[in-house]
Amino acid sequence: MYKQTSGYGVKGIDLTIKDFDEGSRKVAMYLSKFDLMDSDADIIRRGAFSKSITERGPNSMSNRKIAFLRYHNWEKPIGKFLELAEDDLGLYAVAKLSTSTDGMDALADYKDGIIREHSIGFRYIQDKIKYVDMGEDSYFEVTEVQLYEGSAVTFGANEFTNTVEVAKAEQKVDLALKIHDEINLIGKALASGNGTDERLYSLEMKLKFLNARLFELAKMEPFDIKHSVTIEPTEKPTFDWNAVVSGIR
Repeated sequence: MYKQTSGYGVKGIDLTIKDFDEGSRKVAMYLSKFDLMDSDADIIRRGAFSKSITERGPNSMSNRKIAFLRYHNWEKPIGKFLELAEDDLGLYAVAKLSTSTDGMDALADYKDGIIREHSIGFRYIQDKIKYVDMGEDSYFEVTEVQLYEGSAVTFGANEFTNTVEVAKAEQKVDLALKIHDEINLIGKALASGNGTDERLYSLEMKLKFLNARLFELAKMEPFDIKHSVTIEPTEKPTFDWNAVVSGIR
């Protein structure tokens, strides 16, 4: 099967940030994960980024190094990568945030827990993709890509889009609690007032989005949860002295 390889692609992951130090402005993260099928039916193997790291990584002589961006926007560099390497889990990175306006906003977002996801911008290489036919579990094995940048992205923007498709009552409750927690997180970030007007506006828009999803979830028809029939315990009847007294009268 042929896979379209022209143009620029992005892939994101939601992994816990390994480390963040506000004083040094350094953040350690994973930009991609190996051996995991993603929504494009791709499985990226270890070694896929090694050539790009050698040619345009932090220690290369290139003038066009792999960039550290926000939202894959080349007009929003937020710092630079100090380390890029592959380990058993995935593409590991250490970056230092700049003191620019966008870098300061990103610093505040890392500190407040707003940034929890990272993504890569890359291009496929045609002869480095192999289609593995496994029926319903078929996938594309990717052994090399051209890596251009890694981006910090605001958490959760897409994961709550399809709340109306929740199928089980248990999932509905869990999702409502998750949205509630993230609303509280953004509320605290807004209350601190840190960052530029652009950052605060972005947080307000995200808050409106989450509130809309929570309202949408609340309007859903309640689920009919059927429980097994319970048998009430049989109580031993007690002697009714009132009935006896009434009979005597």
